[in-house]
Amino acid sequence: MSSQFGNKIRTLREQQNLLLRQVASILEMDTAQLSKIERGERQAKKETVLKIAVILKVKDDELLTLWLADQIYDVVKDEKNALKAMMVAEEKVEYLKTHKQK
Repeated sequence: MSSQFGNKIRTLREQQNLLLRQVASILEMDTAQLSKIERGERQAKKETVLKIAVILKVKDDELLTLWLADQIYDVVKDEKNALKAMMVAEEKVEYLKTHKQK
């Protein structure tokens, strides 16, 4: 399965007529490294995701959501109880949100 995050940034980059090497240069990374991120062969760091959002003029929440979803998928993809575990995790996140200490 390809990377949702990688596909999104490739689409945005191409829509803005930016070359891979241009974006890689701004990010101060090798073109091959950015290419691997776009193809889902390598995970970007959170800081890189935030920089990409600025470069591509998109809300960071949109890219962070896709980036995190890809990471979750990588962890659970081969697990028999993946969906059940994600539902339990979702309940925990919701619980912590509503019972957050102030």
